[in-house]
Amino acid sequence: MYVAALALADFRSYASVELTFDRGVTTFIGSNGQGKTNLLEAIGYVATLGSHRVATDAPLIRSGAERALIRCLVNRSDRDVLVELEITPGKANRARINRNPLTRSRDVLGTLHTVLFAPEDLALVKGDPSERRNFLDDLQTQLTPAFAGVRTDYDRVVRQRTSLLRSAATNSRGSARDAAAATLDVWDEHLATIGAQVLVSRLTLIEQLRPLVAAAYADLAQYSVPVQLKYKTALGDNLTPDHELLADAVKAHALERRRDELERGVTLVGPHRDDLLISLGELPVKGYASHGESWSAALALRLASYHLLRSQSSHEGDPVLLLDDVFAELDTARRDRLAEHVAQAEQVLLTAAVDADVPAVLRGRRIAVSAGEVITGA
Repeated sequence: MYVAALALADFRSYASVELTFDRGVTTFIGSNGQGKTNLLEAIGYVATLGSHRVATDAPLIRSGAERALIRCLVNRSDRDVLVELEITPGKANRARINRNPLTRSRDVLGTLHTVLFAPEDLALVKGDPSERRNFLDDLQTQLTPAFAGVRTDYDRVVRQRTSLLRSAATNSRGSARDAAAATLDVWDEHLATIGAQVLVSRLTLIEQLRPLVAAAYADLAQYSVPVQLKYKTALGDNLTPDHELLADAVKAHALERRRDELERGVTLVGPHRDDLLISLGELPVKGYASHGESWSAALALRLASYHLLRSQSSHEGDPVLLLDDVFAELDTARRDRLAEHVAQAEQVLLTAAVDADVPAVLRGRRIAVSAGEVITGA
């Protein structure tokens, strides 16, 4: 699998740009702030319908424009698939595959698989739990595009349930609170049913990632202390990825916390409050690991994602690797070991401020970028 062509209109700093690619390594060279990352961001958006830099679509639109267009030609098993996305803030995005309109933009998910390495990856190990939850759910969505619907449904349930709790918390009349509590029973069922789907996905995915992360970390850091993954949830330890059992556990926990939820007006139960614990030996990476160890753990998560996607879509080729100015963040040893890992991928697209930041094993095509324009290609 590889990106054969990319065309943008009014995306970030680009009024218009068209690029073609082949398999192998392509490096975008240019000073910071010139638009290199925007190109990788656009390709990543095709794969995930999200940005690794911002939480909403509005910043993706070029200043003064009403919408942005992304056109990406993806080669899958020597068959070209054209993905077109129209991003309009405040409205539902529109999508087409091979010129055919799609009912939902999320139906493009699965067409392109990417794994992105970026300076923001340190947040995977040092940031809030939401960063790690999103990592798991984003990866599962690439593995199983239908999971995007589960995420949407779960977010809707949490919003509706929280709105009901907030209404009950601000209403002092006993009858109103009783009515809200009765309605909560219905929403507890939804929370339990859909929340259990999220939990099954995450628990299964962590089991798949454990050996891959451990192997990648051992190679990158070359330390004897093993990296470990553990799912942290209020439902307890050693959970089994059984939907019925997990749904019952979520429902029981909701009943236990109902008084607290009614008083605070917040949904305190469910996988949106869980975390992925990453440890070196017995100590969590967050708060205890050195800068180099933290980087190795973050890179190991990305490499594990790459190998998992590769193993489950071997008939379609490797995921496209996107490396956004990562090598400048690493010491020489980690830089060289990461480069050796990614060099054999079917396609690698990376950015660098200066050519010297790119390891020799990743020598390939160079494209200069300046002031939102592609200057040269070689």
